[in-house]
Amino acid sequence: MALAMLLLSAPGPALAQDGATAAGATAEDGRPALPSVDDLRKQLDAIPRKLAEDDDGRKLLDEAAAIGTAADQVAARRTEELADIDSRLAGLGPAPEKGAPADAPDVAEQRASLAKQRSAVDSELKLARLVSVDADQRGNELIRQRREQFQAALTARTDSPLGRPFWRNLSTAAPLDAARLQGLGRELRQSVSSTLASDRRGGFIASLAAALLIALLGPWLAERLLVRVAPARLPSGRLRRSLRAAATVVINTLLIGLAAQLAWSVLKASDGFGESLDALAKASVQVTLFGAFVVSLGQTLLSRKRSSWRLPGVSDELAERLSPYPWWIAAGAAINGLVTEVNAIIGASLAAEVTVHALSALLISAVVMLALRHLRAPAPVAQEDGAQAEPAPPRPLWVGLLVACAAMASIATIALAVTGYVALAGTLARQMVWTGVVFATTYLLFQLGDDLCEALLSSKGSFGTRLNQGLGIEGRLLDQASVLVSGLLRVALLFYMVIALLAPLGTGPDEVFRRGSTVNHSLKVGDFTMAPQALFTAFAVIVTGLIVIRVIKRWLTDRYFPNTSLEPGMRSSITTLLGYVGGIFVVAVALAGLGISVERIAWVASALSVGIGFGLQAIVQNFISGLILLAERPVKVGDWVVLGDTEGDVRRVNVRATEIQLGDRSTVIVPNSEFITKTVRNMTLAGAPGRVLLRLPAPLDTDAERMRTLILEAFRAHEGILDTPEPLVQLEGIANGTLTFLAIGYVGNPRNAGGVRSDVLFSILASLKGAGLYLSPPATTSVAAPVVTGTPGTPGTPGTPTMPGDPASPG
Repeated sequence: MALAMLLLSAPGPALAQDGATAAGATAEDGRPALPSVDDLRKQLDAIPRKLAEDDDGRKLLDEAAAIGTAADQVAARRTEELADIDSRLAGLGPAPEKGAPADAPDVAEQRASLAKQRSAVDSELKLARLVSVDADQRGNELIRQRREQFQAALTARTDSPLGRPFWRNLSTAAPLDAARLQGLGRELRQSVSSTLASDRRGGFIASLAAALLIALLGPWLAERLLVRVAPARLPSGRLRRSLRAAATVVINTLLIGLAAQLAWSVLKASDGFGESLDALAKASVQVTLFGAFVVSLGQTLLSRKRSSWRLPGVSDELAERLSPYPWWIAAGAAINGLVTEVNAIIGASLAAEVTVHALSALLISAVVMLALRHLRAPAPVAQEDGAQAEPAPPRPLWVGLLVACAAMASIATIALAVTGYVALAGTLARQMVWTGVVFATTYLLFQLGDDLCEALLSSKGSFGTRLNQGLGIEGRLLDQASVLVSGLLRVALLFYMVIALLAPLGTGPDEVFRRGSTVNHSLKVGDFTMAPQALFTAFAVIVTGLIVIRVIKRWLTDRYFPNTSLEPGMRSSITTLLGYVGGIFVVAVALAGLGISVERIAWVASALSVGIGFGLQAIVQNFISGLILLAERPVKVGDWVVLGDTEGDVRRVNVRATEIQLGDRSTVIVPNSEFITKTVRNMTLAGAPGRVLLRLPAPLDTDAERMRTLILEAFRAHEGILDTPEPLVQLEGIANGTLTFLAIGYVGNPRNAGGVRSDVLFSILASLKGAGLYLSPPATTSVAAPVVTGTPGTPGTPGTPTMPGDPASPG
């Protein structure tokens, strides 16, 4: 009974009206009148300090909170009045001192009146603040007692359904429970009979017929109407699917709820309709609404008949297999809720309530396990032509975690129900169903929010196109706004999803984030107390914070940055800095949860400064250098840099070192301080083109113009050489009987300069050989001029190699 009261209790009235000013009354200044402090104190004293088993703890908690809010309002009003009185007293001037002339009679009278008013207002202000503090303390005490009662009810053990005592107790209480149930049924039959015998008979029959038509034909007609209207009225794309799905769920739920309300409408006007029937009517309408919502949500997401309208990425076969389960889950949850409400209405025995909890827990667990059986990873489907079957696409990680948690919860529910922990098993089963409904609803709202943002803000949508053309807003900015708004909507939906998940437990957001520990024993080291809950809280903060940082970084990398004009290096720098700042913030919050204040962290840092000065100096230097690199970005990811003998592409800038990939695909890890303290050549910082520079020596009697023409032709013939700036060949100088030609060409990417240089050299050598020209030392490659006379084996004869310094050698 205590568990049922805790789970099924509804919020009570915000504030009792006994002795308070009637609603709608106003004070002299035109503002709403507030209750007196004495009335608030009486209402607070009426709240019991200790909860009994039959007390509605949630209602009492709401009343205490309302009393505290009213006391705060009274205190705020009296503070304003006190400030007004003080200003009026200041306007009268200081009171005359002893021996000074007295005030005028009217001034003295006014001063005395204001002083009396001030004393009364100040006294009421202090009392209001005291009531507010007492109400807050009473609320905290009620929360503690409710938590203790809830834990005691959950951990209470009864007879196992597998044993004889369980069924013996049920059979003993069955006659009395059946008599109470027959009494409720008799009351319902009398109400129906009196309605049929009165002049409301036609209305009753008409309402039942209308309810039946709405329940049976309403969803069918709504679906046909949406199928016809959606393609014509809604914009094409994903928004059409998500809007149609959301509209289907809302319309079907409202239609079924309207039908249930309509069926009870005429009976409620009869004379024999008492409180029991009114509670039964409210319970039946509520469970009907919930069942209709579950069925409509499940059938809409699976979309068995129209796969093109399906939002989740599931196959037609899987959707067909899962289609009956929304009906089964909705029926089980609705029957359980209705029977539980009926037991509460008729005051059924504890054995009946325990039986309902046990049977519903076992039924829901069995249905969930049957549904999970179809969610196993599908085997690859063999192709008709005998080709190798393609593996099924991997499902998201969160889906796998949800399936695993549901399986473990189902097994735990069955085990708890069998071993006698029926209350805990029933609560876990209901929470399992509620969690599935909340996750499915959140998924639908996620899709709807993303599609709305894309249709209304993205440059791809019609509205975004109008903004782009009418207001001149850049399309990329619209895409960024679409992604940002979508992310904010997801954060808000996640917050409300957490609140919705905790709703069946009667827990609000203030209780979720309320600090405090129920563990009395903790380890104390000096002034630092290590409570188990604080350790778990710090661990949860670190894990949750790191997951959130990872999700945000992935969202920036995969969704936001592709819609920006930021270069890859800047994206990597922002993501890395976000990871550092977020990690430091998460660690600071975790330490604060442990009770380690900022002052203690500063003390530890000052103690470590000595160690930093000796052993950690290089690490700190590299860390600071890494932050400078990420902030100033003289070297970023993707740049081609030359640092001493190291030349390659920057692949990653870490907190301590930078990774450079060389031409042979090996990686050199360079400390960040090297980029700050040494000279670094960045080949791609300003986007400058690469340069191919050749110095070609030739004999003094070489035809310089012909040589220049051949070199230019070789440069211009290569596709990698840019036309602008055009290549050039200059005569750099004459020394020791040698002409030195300086040839320069430009390439688009400095990384291609080596390959282009090699190709151009091959082409130049071939052209010179064909033209009868040749190079002379100090070139590493010499082309001998053909000689007609001479004998083989002698210097100058074709086919005989010549060496620098040889008498027959050129130059």
